[in-house]
Amino acid sequence: MAANPESSPTQLELPGTMEAAERLCGELLQEAVRKGFGEEDLFAIHLALEEAFVNAIQHGNQGDPSKKVHIQYSITPSRFEISIADEGPGFQPDSLPDPRKPENLYKCSGRGVLLIRSFMDQVQYNSKGNQVRMVKFKSKPSPEKGSNHSPQNVL
Repeated sequence: MAANPESSPTQLELPGTMEAAERLCGELLQEAVRKGFGEEDLFAIHLALEEAFVNAIQHGNQGDPSKKVHIQYSITPSRFEISIADEGPGFQPDSLPDPRKPENLYKCSGRGVLLIRSFMDQVQYNSKGNQVRMVKFKSKPSPEKGSNHSPQNVL
């Protein structure tokens, strides 16, 4: 994770359960709200977090609750950055079939990675393929929408 003078990264280790991931996801979104992220950015972050956690827990750790999910994150008023790693064997994200192609429309793989790449500004996988780093830069609020949203409307 890039060094950031505004905020040093926080490191966490979660149990490999969706309940733990959902709890952390809610906390991270609340922090993003406190840092002034608007509704569209929060939607993008939420979707990407959910997909990345599902990939780590269900695919990487193969649903084994004894395996951990390792998180490192930094949320500043201008940037949401998170790294999520699982204890699985990894995969090659570029080898996934494109879910938009007609022959892949009914296949179950690749959609989460496509969504993450579509909604985050930067997405990188480590060489093993068991860690994703995602960055979302705060968008400028549009004049008609503003960016003053209450946390309860996010989740």
